[in-house]
Amino acid sequence: MSGFIVVLTTADSKETLVRISKFLVERKLAACCQISSPIESFYIYKNKFENTKEWLCIIKTHKNLFDEVQKVIKSLHTYETPEIIQINIEDGDVNYLNWMKEALKL
Repeated sequence: MSGFIVVLTTADSKETLVRISKFLVERKLAACCQISSPIESFYIYKNKFENTKEWLCIIKTHKNLFDEVQKVIKSLHTYETPEIIQINIEDGDVNYLNWMKEALKL
């Protein structure tokens, strides 16, 4: 079974990620979303060094839904350029992957 992915995004508020997560799961675009405790991010944006507290959201979905997931993140996110990274799931527990398949709009 292949085609499942994890999408990562970060935000400066937990509330933004809760809104995105609820939207994705309710519409069966994500099987599960997990929001981590605050993390500290270091980066350069618009030629300026930034050090910010952010929350990380791990979105479990399928590659066939990635474009829709990306559109939702961009439409509900507060950042001008949100992080949206796709990571392929190479393998996993067959029962969990079957659950993901049932939970998604495939």
